[in-house]
Amino acid sequence: MALKQHLVQKLEQRLSPQQIQLMKLLQVPTMELDQRIKQEIEENPALEEGAEADEDFENEDDYDDDYEEDEPDFDISEYIDEDGSDYKTKANNHSKDDEERVIPLSGEQSFQELLTQQLHLLYLDDQQYMIADTIIGNLDESGYLNRELEAIVDDLAFSANIIVTEEQVEEILKIIQELDPAGVGARDLQECLLIQMNRRQDGDITRFTAKKILEDFFEEFTKKHYDKISKKLEIEDEDLKEAVEEILRLNPKPGGSMRESAKNFQQIIPDFMINEFEGRLELSINGRNAPELKVSREYEQMLRSYAEGAKTSRSDKEALMFVKQKLDGAKWFIDAIRQRQHTLLMTMEAIMNYQHEYFLTGDETKLKPMILKDIAEIVNLDISTISRVANSKYVQTGYGIFSLKYFFSESLSTDTGEEVSTREVKKILSEAIEGEKKRRPLTDEKLAELLKEKGYNIARRTVAKYREQLNIPVARLRKEL
Repeated sequence: MALKQHLVQKLEQRLSPQQIQLMKLLQVPTMELDQRIKQEIEENPALEEGAEADEDFENEDDYDDDYEEDEPDFDISEYIDEDGSDYKTKANNHSKDDEERVIPLSGEQSFQELLTQQLHLLYLDDQQYMIADTIIGNLDESGYLNRELEAIVDDLAFSANIIVTEEQVEEILKIIQELDPAGVGARDLQECLLIQMNRRQDGDITRFTAKKILEDFFEEFTKKHYDKISKKLEIEDEDLKEAVEEILRLNPKPGGSMRESAKNFQQIIPDFMINEFEGRLELSINGRNAPELKVSREYEQMLRSYAEGAKTSRSDKEALMFVKQKLDGAKWFIDAIRQRQHTLLMTMEAIMNYQHEYFLTGDETKLKPMILKDIAEIVNLDISTISRVANSKYVQTGYGIFSLKYFFSESLSTDTGEEVSTREVKKILSEAIEGEKKRRPLTDEKLAELLKEKGYNIARRTVAKYREQLNIPVARLRKEL
């Protein structure tokens, strides 16, 4: 196929480096902004911390013009990455004045490593140790063995050339089930709870009853059919209640408990503060969102020197290009920080005014239905910009610290035609479930009828959806003795 040349004219809309930089900065929460600024200062020597001087570098354009007269082909865009920089930031919750004190933390240890350490204390031969090590390696994050023993036998045969039987593997599995934490190595929930309950047997009648329930009536226990259990065991409701409470003290995920305890929790620093003063709301932004940055005067003077002096040598031309690029980058970053601050304040002020009653009272039922489009129309910005502002941002109020996403919710209509927030309905649902009789919890049908009495005409399926969003189980699983 012959090569041909074509002249094509097309119109494209591309984001400038400044716009890309602003979009990235809008998504950065306050706790990461410090690190992002430090990284920019390290990469751009023309950017410095501190307040700007009164005299600005106003004549830079004149020097650019002088330079362009001699070198008309100079294009600063050739020296700027159109795609922007891929910044990777990390949280830094300390101010400049804080004394840095590092607290040493012990390294996280998985339950597999703990089990392996205990294996070395047992009298096992090489083959038994290899079997035990293979079983431990097949345990999931919760501490369960979800693979068949036959598959482990095959693994040992193909990978380690060890020929064993399922009975030998199960014998080693029983040894692992005696290790700590109690319950690891179980093949299902029933076996996990029984392993733990067997260790608690001390002649107490309540624990014996609990073990009997796990052995013979586990399905009825999981479905909370307490009447069937008490009838078959011929025990009183009070005795059954004590046995069930004993079972509930057991750990259904023995392996996951160590992982949960080793988690690091990140401190939340609010991006905004809203204070109520004599019926008026006052909005302020965290000072870290408005850092003092300036363009280096040394680099400005350097640009003057290169613009006024001779520019015949290649090194002078390259130096001028470098200085101009760094100065432009510093100014763009400062402008992006300012615009970020302005956009954050403007958006938060719109949210505050929209949810004025809630911020005054703290009553969740006062929250009005609000979506991203509502705020975007008020501040005259794109919905994607509002989404970036709301992402990972928090506001401190007199009633706690909340994510900005908390204030966004859909709407539904009451019998009177009034639009209310779905959050208000969820609040009523959670309060109704908290106040229900646990021996006879409210079903979804009953909850739907209760909402209809309050003027919210909601179907049972919608009630079930809201209940699931609140992480509330069905009525049968909420039943208590």
